[in-house]
Amino acid sequence: MPRLPGSPTAAPGGVAIAFALAAVYLIWGSTYLAIRFALEGGFPPFLLGGIRFLVAGGLMYAVLRGRGVAAPTRRQWGNAVVIGVLLLLLGNGMVNFAEQSVSSGMAAVAVASAPLWMGVFSALRGAHPNRIEWVGLGIGFLGVLWLNIDSSLTASKAGMVALLVATLAWSFGSIWSRGRDLPTPFMTAAAQMLCGGAAMCIVGAIAGERFHALPTAAGLAAFGYLVVAGSIVGFSAYIWLLHHVRPVLAGSYAYINPAIAVALGAWLARERFGLHELAAMGVILLGVVAITLAKAATAKPPQVVRAQADLRQAGDA
Repeated sequence: MPRLPGSPTAAPGGVAIAFALAAVYLIWGSTYLAIRFALEGGFPPFLLGGIRFLVAGGLMYAVLRGRGVAAPTRRQWGNAVVIGVLLLLLGNGMVNFAEQSVSSGMAAVAVASAPLWMGVFSALRGAHPNRIEWVGLGIGFLGVLWLNIDSSLTASKAGMVALLVATLAWSFGSIWSRGRDLPTPFMTAAAQMLCGGAAMCIVGAIAGERFHALPTAAGLAAFGYLVVAGSIVGFSAYIWLLHHVRPVLAGSYAYINPAIAVALGAWLARERFGLHELAAMGVILLGVVAITLAKAATAKPPQVVRAQADLRQAGDA
């Protein structure tokens, strides 16, 4: 696990950044296929996510508390519950549900539209997109519509609706969480996983999910991969990148993961995809790239923000 935010660190080298990016690209791009293998191995969809996040969140929480990180306050726990329900129960849980009838590649490409919805929710909160961002939103949504018309990737109507709910919930939760009272990033992740995991287990129990037999060896291996690689290593690498590289580079996973997921699905699970899916995915990712670059171009460097603050203070004096 990387150093906790705020601890002294030396400037990272290119090799360290490359390894962290590779972890986020490959691990998060492969979790869609791991979810499919876990489901095929005997895990019910909501119990799969619930147990996964309870184990990962519990391990992270124990390690962080052992290193002296403060526990969340009551208010912070409340915010973690809301975020956990939006991102994990409705976000990840609906992806798990969808992958019972939707190919892992289709799930990854559909979820890649999340930055487009984030732009919409940001606009509703007053952060109106600029012209380039609006163009990116338009391009991206055209790609989403194209993808859902006569696609050869395995999908069902119920699965595609579940993916839409998952993407909307993840996007809204990501925007809603900004500016909330939350603990340190790692503790926030641990609390979020504990709350979201508990909510997923409750929903799974209400839905009548049961383990009718011990999961297969392949299912257990996929589950272990999701806990260790997907929930702990991948997230830690992402947090480390946020503290050492530009946000544009750290967030580039949004348009790298779908390509990896589609390629892995075709290679390891014989999922079919053709020119239609490749073209639609390219249009979606073009929209995401346009939005990302537009945000990077309009973002103010910390030095500019500090200088503007100093000028305001001087004017008030």
